[in-house]
Amino acid sequence: MNKEEFLKYGHEIVEWAAEYMENAGKYPVSPRIRPGEIREKLPSAPPETGEPMETIFRDFREIVLPGITHWQHPGWFAYFPANNSPASVLAELLTATLGAQCMSWNTSPAAAELEEVVLGWLRGMLGLPEGWAGVIQDTASTSTLAALLTAREKATGYESNAKGLKKPLTVYVSTETHSSAEKGVKIAGYGRENLRIVPVDEDLGMDPAALERAIDADEKAGLVPACVVGTVGTTSSGAVDPLAAIGRVARAHGMWFHVDAAYAGTAALLPEKRHVLDGVELADSFVFNPHKWMLTNFDCSAYFVRDAGALVRTFEIHPEYLKTGEDARVNNYRDWGIPLGRRFRALKLWFVLRSYGVEGIRAMVREHLRLAGQFKGWVEGHPRFELLAPVHFGLLCFRFNDNRPEADLDALNRRLLERINASGRVFLTHTTLRGKYTIRLVVGQRTTAERHVREAWDIIRSSAEALSEDRA
Repeated sequence: MNKEEFLKYGHEIVEWAAEYMENAGKYPVSPRIRPGEIREKLPSAPPETGEPMETIFRDFREIVLPGITHWQHPGWFAYFPANNSPASVLAELLTATLGAQCMSWNTSPAAAELEEVVLGWLRGMLGLPEGWAGVIQDTASTSTLAALLTAREKATGYESNAKGLKKPLTVYVSTETHSSAEKGVKIAGYGRENLRIVPVDEDLGMDPAALERAIDADEKAGLVPACVVGTVGTTSSGAVDPLAAIGRVARAHGMWFHVDAAYAGTAALLPEKRHVLDGVELADSFVFNPHKWMLTNFDCSAYFVRDAGALVRTFEIHPEYLKTGEDARVNNYRDWGIPLGRRFRALKLWFVLRSYGVEGIRAMVREHLRLAGQFKGWVEGHPRFELLAPVHFGLLCFRFNDNRPEADLDALNRRLLERINASGRVFLTHTTLRGKYTIRLVVGQRTTAERHVREAWDIIRSSAEALSEDRA
């Protein structure tokens, strides 16, 4: 492809992208296709000779697009937000154009130093402690794994194995902790049998007293408690663990304390919501994802640590071919995480922060919280809907209850969710809380406005009423 062709199709694709970002709501939010339907439309072997971009882009529109779930749809209320923004998309284009491999300062000095600066901005915006250092990982799952690996190395004395490598190490999470912690425990070599699931309190936050009892029991059994994972905004219910109480327990037992705020950490940008991070100063590591609720397209996970040296000692490598004369004076972020190769993720974060400003991002978050509060009021005001968890952020957990036997309510709400999503206008997901099938609605998509939330409530209510009438 020559320059003229690149310009031609570049303009065409950017025009399509601008139209899509403006009008994603015209598509069904989730595709109605059967498994294998897209695959059947694709050839079983690649072309022997190159095809024109016009044909490739047409097939994108006609074959790929109909099978896409539209996370940028204003009716997206499922899972969690995964926002992009025009500024972030433009930065991603520049990142791809540069094609830089940003594993060390020497391979891309601007990338390393920009990452250091924007993570410093984020630390200040969230009110994290002075002296904490940040690095961009791909996802919160990777950040949590990095925390578990660092905790493992710290508990075993790094190279010296001072505490005895042969003693099993234990990790503590709650019943509501994200599944990535369990996966990380297995990957990091702790062993699933050394993962402790701590009960939660009535608000679904980790019970510190139960945590203390579990740790005491393991210490008496000759095990080494190594790490506890607290959460701000659990995936299922949006619960907030009592960070200060957990932190005190972790400090008393010499454990690593990791805080996962992947979804809800963005809320702490608001002074009135900063309290959700009370106690984070006792943590050893903290993660939140700008690629969820902060207008920065996937992937971009901000991981902060109290002791950068502990992180670097866990991951640093010194092969001859990577050594440079500047290593002692710079951050080589290849040593701050698992992969050697790194994308220039800081660029899109920089574009977003400069384009919207802190107040612009706060305004979006405040509006989402207002809309969530409005939806909460509608649920509470309806005689046959009930909330199943406290509402801290934009996530609401509820179910329809028309007074049929408890044993039948799970099936009723399962059918209700299917009916809601069949509309094609909105997309919600479910979880299970205290054994009850629970419908989840998350307000957090960049283009979601009050009319979209009202439409969701209308669809939910009318679908529930229809199901109830069918029973009669």
